[in-house]
Amino acid sequence: MRFQDAARDARAVVYAGIQADPLVARLAALLAAATPAERWMARAAMNGERTDAEIWRRMFPALFGEGPSAELRDHAERLLAASLDVANRGEQARSSYRGAVVEELTAQLLARRSGVVKRERRVLFDGVPAEIHPYDVTVESTTRPEVYDCKWGARGINADVLNQLDDARAHAADEEIEITVALVVFDARRSAEIRLDRSSAPRDGTRLVALENIDELGVTRP
Repeated sequence: MRFQDAARDARAVVYAGIQADPLVARLAALLAAATPAERWMARAAMNGERTDAEIWRRMFPALFGEGPSAELRDHAERLLAASLDVANRGEQARSSYRGAVVEELTAQLLARRSGVVKRERRVLFDGVPAEIHPYDVTVESTTRPEVYDCKWGARGINADVLNQLDDARAHAADEEIEITVALVVFDARRSAEIRLDRSSAPRDGTRLVALENIDELGVTRP
């Protein structure tokens, strides 16, 4: 088993430009330090249905009202401003930015416990045709590697994603390598589980990380 950089096709070049936008790293860092309520607010704001900041302040009074400290209100304001910046990018660009933010958030959380986090990497096995699409985030440990596919919402889960993750697990097992395969969904766990239940693709060996437990990415598993 070995890792390889993804091919630099036209789509990858365009997407790399979005990934390199300072907004993506800044917003991911704010989300990494956010409370669960702030993450729900940010997710709702990034959907782009309402781009007036005052509306969101009224909808989340516990974040912007009298109760929180000045420091917490400042963090919520910066997170809201960055989220609305994404929301105002237009429908097509907004979708790409949201995906890039989830990938960057995943990478930042994983980096809390591992220094070998990489992006857009393929996993190769001897005698097995390489997957066309790379994994969004990888932890390239020599003892227990990890591969992650990241989705903004539960609707992004499909059979191709689940089959690719399960194939990596199975092929690694053939080489007597224990690999963690996981799906990160920046959405409610229940929504992701409903989507998974509708699929016949194998998923027993795939870990689900939803919005409610995303902080677990930064914790070393036994």
